[in-house]
Amino acid sequence: MGSRKLNCPYCHGQFMGTPGSTTYRCRSCGQLILVAATSEGDAVPPGTLRLNREIWKWSKGSPSASTPPKPEEKPVPGPKTGRHHHTKRAVLCGVTYPKRNQKLKGTINDVNMMKSLLVDCFQFPEADIRVLTEGNDPNFVPTKCNIQRSLEWLVDGCKAGDSLVFFFSGHGLRQVDLSGDEHDGYDETIAPSDFVTAGLIVDDDINDTIVKPLKKGVTLHAIVDACHSGTILDLEHVYNHRDKKWIDNKALSGAKKGTDGGLAISLSACADDQMATDTNALSGNEMSGAMTYILDQAIRGKPTITYGELLRDMQRKTQHANRTRSWLRKLFGNKILQDCQLSSSQVFNVDEKKIQL
Repeated sequence: MGSRKLNCPYCHGQFMGTPGSTTYRCRSCGQLILVAATSEGDAVPPGTLRLNREIWKWSKGSPSASTPPKPEEKPVPGPKTGRHHHTKRAVLCGVTYPKRNQKLKGTINDVNMMKSLLVDCFQFPEADIRVLTEGNDPNFVPTKCNIQRSLEWLVDGCKAGDSLVFFFSGHGLRQVDLSGDEHDGYDETIAPSDFVTAGLIVDDDINDTIVKPLKKGVTLHAIVDACHSGTILDLEHVYNHRDKKWIDNKALSGAKKGTDGGLAISLSACADDQMATDTNALSGNEMSGAMTYILDQAIRGKPTITYGELLRDMQRKTQHANRTRSWLRKLFGNKILQDCQLSSSQVFNVDEKKIQL
């Protein structure tokens, strides 16, 4: 077999190949070029090397490399269904509303606290945590448009084994339900940074965006530290921690509010008719959402905590704060009147199921 003309996969310049050779250096760009040792003798694109008709990953390396890298070891075979690399992905939103009378002081602390919790205790890669706060890159300010886009990103391409988290710390409001879905006659909403001009984000839309697309084997946790947030995801089951039973929250209109086989769980700061607080009564230091602070402390204190234990811990600590900070209540009226709410797309035993994000 005579010489053949080959193309450099880096600069696309042409050169003549010598029969039997598999390694060349391009005279134009100086890059090391590997040519498949097969009868076809085709040049290999950057990043791969074909040897004996098998594809091995190859680090692109520097032009000074002198020998081809060794092939990576093959992964140990998984189950018959194949091994899937489980994905952990999160969207964290903290809204302070700095130019409005409704300014909040602890939401940025909440986001930082939640990010640290996800990385430290649940091994979320920082690169897969999207943070939306004011003063950020314009694409990551918590506007209505940016939050909606980030929620779409959160569930895009989700597969069995994935763990997704949506966290929101900011204002929550209620508005009259016009679709006939709600048992109390109100839709729950969260307020983006531009809610005065762009409008609120309604529970129906949140359900459509991040609940309905969840495939079998995917788990979503929504943690919402806001007023009126009890059923902010419109999930079909709400847990009554006083009666220790699940309550039917299916849409009265018959509209489908469930997932596509996945599991959605929501932890909210308070019931739909309650207010949440931004306080330092619990930490004694920096301002934060009461729910976020207690959740962080509870999980760090007991990594194997169940949902039932968490609900009881949050109730106990808010009651304790009310008793011990009575002088603060008289001065500032910062009594914590809120009951953390748990809702889910599926019923489960809260005293057996451990929190695993």
